[in-house]
Amino acid sequence: MIGAQRALAAANFAFTIGSGLYLTAGVLYFTEAVRLPAAQVGLGLGIAGVVSLAAGITVGHLADRLGARGVYLGTLLAQAAGDAAFLLATNFATFLVVVTVAASAKTAGFAARTPLIRHYGGQRPQEFRAFLRAVTNLGIAVAAPLAGWAVQVGTLPAYRSMVVGMVAASLAAAAILATVPPMRPVEGDGGKRWIALRDRPYLLLTALDGVMAVQFKVLTVAIPLWLVGFTAAPRWMISATMATATVIVVLFQVRASRGVDSPAAGGRAYRRAGLAFLLSCSLIPLAAGPPAAVAATVLIVAVMIHAIGQLWNSAGGFEVSFALAPVHATGQYLGVFGLGAGLADTFGPALVIWLCIGCGRPGWYVLGAILALAACTIPLAVRRSVTAR
Repeated sequence: MIGAQRALAAANFAFTIGSGLYLTAGVLYFTEAVRLPAAQVGLGLGIAGVVSLAAGITVGHLADRLGARGVYLGTLLAQAAGDAAFLLATNFATFLVVVTVAASAKTAGFAARTPLIRHYGGQRPQEFRAFLRAVTNLGIAVAAPLAGWAVQVGTLPAYRSMVVGMVAASLAAAAILATVPPMRPVEGDGGKRWIALRDRPYLLLTALDGVMAVQFKVLTVAIPLWLVGFTAAPRWMISATMATATVIVVLFQVRASRGVDSPAAGGRAYRRAGLAFLLSCSLIPLAAGPPAAVAATVLIVAVMIHAIGQLWNSAGGFEVSFALAPVHATGQYLGVFGLGAGLADTFGPALVIWLCIGCGRPGWYVLGAILALAACTIPLAVRRSVTAR
């Protein structure tokens, strides 16, 4: 069991290095190296994000029926192929195809992996999932400077070497995953299609988790734009804010998840997260106006509070999504649960830009209130889901 956990963690680390390369400089590869207009890149990524949502449910269902390791292995190989095809993208049509394949493989891989986490995660698979999230952030931290090198050099060979690194990361993850013993499909009625889509209380939790997932765009979209456009803080503070949040998650995610050991505890963790997001979203606009040192301090404090909220948000999501999913349909249920975060990935950037940048200070307060309201609703939705079972 411990050996399987280590292999899954190592595979996750390898894969996340590739994901980190893409998250840091993937858009710039298509705009700077392929020379596609930014508007086309944004449109293509949005379409790919929507299409990929269906992949999570479908592949999660296949993982339940056919065995999770083989299906997850297939998604990693598909990810490697999709990333390699980036080198062939020369126009919008080919770009749209390759990013859709890559995005679908990534979403499908998350769904296919969840039965493995549940099977090999021991008595508390939620804690193992929290550990994997810490590993994920560590992998992104390793990848960021590598991608930064490609961006700094700015040549086509440099960007292509980054893509080769993405492919190598997925292949390495697949090779490591192959050492994990296969698991048989769990007996039960999980063979029935789309039972998760008929579970209304679980769908409500999925929707609320999707609202909460918008908070991830605060760090990656809203704060960088706010810092550059509205504050006197130096631009290098963008990296400092991301590094601060990453370090907090790497160091404390597992610890934050240990006390979240029931659906009710998961609901309370969500509620604490929402209040933390409300506080951080109330502090961030205060960085506009003061001198650079004060603005930087305000942003760091706000990011630290936001990162603590992320710890509770993730801990609550790990517990609720696993505990309320039938064992025989883990992949399908977690594939459905991923719809919320997938929609947040697709529409969240536009929402936070409209609220926080377009509306200014009031928009930050509105965003914080939305997150807090959703978080305070989740314990009621959890209670309803538990009762329905």
